[in-house]
Amino acid sequence: MIRVLIVDDMKTIRLALRAILESDPELTIVGEAGDGEEGLALCRKFRPDIVTMDINMPGMSGYEAIQHIMNEVPCPIVVITGIESQPLVEVSFKALTLGALTVLTKPRDFSPDNAEAKSLINQIKTMAAVKVVRRSLGTKPAPAVIKKDESQLSISAQLVAIGLSTGGPPALQTVLSGLPLSFPLPILVVQHISHGFVSGLSSWLSKTTQFRCKVGVNDETIQPGTVYLAPDNIHLTIRANGKLWLDGSEPLGGHRPSATVLFESVAKNFGAKAIGILMTGMGQDGAWGLKALHQVGAHTIVQDEASSVISSMPKAAIALNAADEILDLNQIAPRLISLTKKNRLAEGGPFGR
Repeated sequence: MIRVLIVDDMKTIRLALRAILESDPELTIVGEAGDGEEGLALCRKFRPDIVTMDINMPGMSGYEAIQHIMNEVPCPIVVITGIESQPLVEVSFKALTLGALTVLTKPRDFSPDNAEAKSLINQIKTMAAVKVVRRSLGTKPAPAVIKKDESQLSISAQLVAIGLSTGGPPALQTVLSGLPLSFPLPILVVQHISHGFVSGLSSWLSKTTQFRCKVGVNDETIQPGTVYLAPDNIHLTIRANGKLWLDGSEPLGGHRPSATVLFESVAKNFGAKAIGILMTGMGQDGAWGLKALHQVGAHTIVQDEASSVISSMPKAAIALNAADEILDLNQIAPRLISLTKKNRLAEGGPFGR
């Protein structure tokens, strides 16, 4: 039995979430809290398997509660919030940096039998199985596992492609925060995320890193110093002329956008002149795409298990022998800097500024 604590300042929402979650025989509600302080107290008392957390609440806010919970009684936390305003979406991403696993939208229809409710139940059950650790500062990165010779660590790449899922937003922020504004390559990203949150993600990353982060637009030419995020419900791909192409073909492995679709387009059109990175996430999306990049000579990196919230995606790529390097999260940005030394000697890069 999975024991759930619901934290939301609106009683009607708490009752509706209870009705949805308890419609599944594997879930039981151990408590309800109307603010962050009460939620923290109930976490101490009941030690739930998972917490659903609202953000905007009176007194102790949701992200303050997350910080305290992860310091004192760490457990999986899923943010369930509305997306009525851009600031609220951005606050939700702040919650991820403090230890929440994912951000979900509040169901529009609270009937336990509809697709939204079933998706919420599945997410809660999956996230409850994630092993979380107490948040601590100053953790030393694990040693890198490197397959290529150090002599190959400077390449003439033209772009970076990244795939992420659960735990991705704060991991992506960590990588971007470690890169200089002069980083010479465009960065293309597929992040699995709840519908309606990708614009908020791009805004949050733009405000918390040095980079211009935006949702990709069909037929635009990619530029250095810019991060392009895949839009909702469409595949992000790249053509040989450096222009984005939004592909409406069927989901791959249940995912649209799919990291594998992005990686395969990069492999086809840029070959060895690319860097592919597969990071924290659930499932296997991106693994075969990273293999395609590896086979054409692109430099491929996966995030290690210890620094991943969920390591299924990186593990799938490692199992396919698709990774040149296995790196701690904090090592990825320094490695990208070292990989692109040659690029910084050129003016503007392959697509101009």
